[in-house]
Amino acid sequence: MQEKPELKKQIRKAFGWDAYDEKDNLNRPYIAKIVFNNTSKLNILNGLVHPAVFEDYRHWVNNQMDSAYSIKEAALMFETDSYKELDKIIVVTAPINTRLERVAKRDNVKNDDVLKRMENQMNDRERIAKADFILKNDGKSSLIKQVLHLHHYFLDYVKEMNKAI
Repeated sequence: MQEKPELKKQIRKAFGWDAYDEKDNLNRPYIAKIVFNNTSKLNILNGLVHPAVFEDYRHWVNNQMDSAYSIKEAALMFETDSYKELDKIIVVTAPINTRLERVAKRDNVKNDDVLKRMENQMNDRERIAKADFILKNDGKSSLIKQVLHLHHYFLDYVKEMNKAI
């Protein structure tokens, strides 16, 4: 949304010149106010952004051929069906209050605004049902230990996959 001139042009056409500020940076509060209060506008934005994200991801993956494995992060992985291209799915969970606090602080928005965003996403129960692995990012469990465990699992998984080839 920030790097691709054609996408920026499409976003401006759909949402007006105020979609970007005077320094040509995405005006996130402006866009959020529009799309998280109007499902059809959210669908328009997703229809513009997600194809560009998919294209960038495929390009990035093609440049990772020397890596043992790669990880894709996407908030709407299930909603966009992009998870279907992946071998394994990791879902990161956190208590709702923790998530509200983190997003409100990061984006400088109110909890109600965060809840509106979350209403457009799959709930935790559904995401967990689709997961191969679950990471608890609750501030209590060691995230580093969980990630290292997955790292070793993926290294072993890749070795087994290469043996099968």
